[in-house]
Amino acid sequence: MNWGIFEGLLSGVNKYSTAFGRIWLSLVFIFRVLVYLVTAERVWSDDHKDFDCNTKQPGCSNVCFDEFFPVSHVRLWALQLILVTCPSLLVVMHVAYREAREKKHREAVGESGGRLYPNPGKKQGGLWWTYVCSLVFKAGVDTVFLYVFHSLYPRYILPHVVKCHAAPCPNTVDCFISKPSEKNIFTLFMVSTAAVCILLNLLELAYLVGKRCRECLAARGARAAGASSYKQGDLLSGDLIFLGSDPHPPLLPDCPRDYVKKTVL
Repeated sequence: MNWGIFEGLLSGVNKYSTAFGRIWLSLVFIFRVLVYLVTAERVWSDDHKDFDCNTKQPGCSNVCFDEFFPVSHVRLWALQLILVTCPSLLVVMHVAYREAREKKHREAVGESGGRLYPNPGKKQGGLWWTYVCSLVFKAGVDTVFLYVFHSLYPRYILPHVVKCHAAPCPNTVDCFISKPSEKNIFTLFMVSTAAVCILLNLLELAYLVGKRCRECLAARGARAAGASSYKQGDLLSGDLIFLGSDPHPPLLPDCPRDYVKKTVL
């Protein structure tokens, strides 16, 4: 693995994240990715080999193992980590796209032609929506995988002994899982870190939405204050002109009937 490229991507994601996003990133890459790479694969490496059943019937152990472990923990965690980290890279790609557009715009119109993005990394417009959608997607992925783990392995706990009566087993046999206590510890650790990541994503989402709502309310209040001051200024200027001019002539003459006759004629 090229750790230079990995470090560059990590620093790019960290650069455009909020405080909650930086904590989430540290939690994912230190307590989930590194634990998965260093420890989890070794714990589950002998999963099938050390799954013993008290029978010599050919194929019984394989069938029972497939019944109780339809999907390996390691493969589910690998897929989960890939899906969780990809949206953060999309944010970096969106910022890179903005920077490329800004560069082309400067080359086309020059420095005096203005800028498309005053700050390409600021979460406004499309980048804000990309970031928010990435948070929703990450929280949804972790939630779905927690539900899948709970469905496959109730309460996220592996029993020491499982009973199997699937064909071609001659009768109900007892099968023994290798190192169940150690696997339970790592499973609960990964589940706990996933739950904390979901909480951080929701907190960051609430922070971004609340900040945007405050900005919108402040902009609306500033526009309302500007409009009211503009109207007040117009009224004051009109009053000054009225006070400094001659009195307005009457709208109708003193003899309305003569005016009507002249008009008809």
